[in-house]
Amino acid sequence: MGNKKVIILGSSRSKGNTAKVATAISEKYNIDVVDLNNYNISYYDYESKNLEDDFLPLIKTILEKYDTLIFTTPVYWYNMSGIMKVFFDRFSDLIRIEKETGRKLRGKNMMVISNSHDDNIDASYYIPFQKSAAYLGMEYQGNMHFNANKINDLKNIELIQL
Repeated sequence: MGNKKVIILGSSRSKGNTAKVATAISEKYNIDVVDLNNYNISYYDYESKNLEDDFLPLIKTILEKYDTLIFTTPVYWYNMSGIMKVFFDRFSDLIRIEKETGRKLRGKNMMVISNSHDDNIDASYYIPFQKSAAYLGMEYQGNMHFNANKINDLKNIELIQL
């Protein structure tokens, strides 16, 4: 595949500050963007009543096409956005009922891009991503944070390891 990358945008606003960061990165590095708002993804369900939603087809397509998953999310109450959390929770389907698909996460790369109204955030914010990557056999490639108050500075954006 040649380390093809995808930005998975998990924000309540498809045109908000986090989307502006994702777009700037996408345009500079020619990276596809998947906006989770464009999909019907239900909460994780222990009884698997949600198998007809968009999660499984979406994750299967992502895993077939891309080597690096760049999760891009605003900081909501010191955590990833709700839509991103629902997406991550659904990885449980890949462990319980779609194990063959789940195994395809092994060896993939993960990066995280966060956005808030601060220059920096506490490193603990990234722990759920780091631990998820380790558990799923993914290689955590690092993280970057952008200040929403400085979105106009995106013209000269430089990313780690891209």
